[in-house]
Amino acid sequence: MTAGLAAELIVLGLVVGFLAGLLGIGGGMLIVPLLAFILRQRGVEPDLAVKMAIATSMATIMFTSLSSVRAHHKRGAVRWDLVKGLAPGILVGGLLAGAGLFTLLKGAWLALVFAGFISFSGWQMLRNRRPAPSRQIPGAAGQLGAGAGIGLLSGLVGAGGGFVSVPFMVWCNVPVHLAVATSAALGFPIAVANTLGYVVGGWGLAANLPGAVGYLYLPALALIALASVTMAPLGARTAHAMDVAQLKRVFATLLFALAAYMLWMGLSQL
Repeated sequence: MTAGLAAELIVLGLVVGFLAGLLGIGGGMLIVPLLAFILRQRGVEPDLAVKMAIATSMATIMFTSLSSVRAHHKRGAVRWDLVKGLAPGILVGGLLAGAGLFTLLKGAWLALVFAGFISFSGWQMLRNRRPAPSRQIPGAAGQLGAGAGIGLLSGLVGAGGGFVSVPFMVWCNVPVHLAVATSAALGFPIAVANTLGYVVGGWGLAANLPGAVGYLYLPALALIALASVTMAPLGARTAHAMDVAQLKRVFATLLFALAAYMLWMGLSQL
């Protein structure tokens, strides 16, 4: 690995860690487009570059989520009852995505799926409609289904699930600060399930770069994870210092910007 590549990955990790703590998104929505670009510049075929970026991004969330959720937990902001209710479905959905759909879909279609879902999530946040006063988190069966959907969608785009879980919880009248903190906690089971799926799905792939194992690019995983865990607590502290309306605008703006970039990436490969 060159010094230039290492520096790029470290800077990416610092930014991602801050955003993971601030928005509870696990940073994946930033890692995927930028890491895909880095891999393409180093000769990886575009379709595979998108898949490697998604898989590596998801693996980093195992580390960033732990650092971020620790800071949120100290403030009593994590709804552990929701983590317990959603996690089983997340594990099922994540394994299905990582070991199944991910290997079947082309990278271009994964990029378009990425763009579509985060655009919808940003639009929902920006609308800022108040949930119905009677709407609450569903029961056990509903949480199992919601968790499976979160795990499945997260696996297809390499994100920690915040782009689905935060709007879902806010829609169910969970305050946005608690939703962001709980989303950070959900990032760990999401990352574990999907990373296992990627390993299974990419087991027979030949290494495209030194340090690549199937869909995972281990040097990027190590550097991004190391840098990001140092910044996640700062992002979490910043989140608790912001008002709700400001936090929603930041979340939505980030989603729209990344959606536009991934839409361009996907269409350019078709």
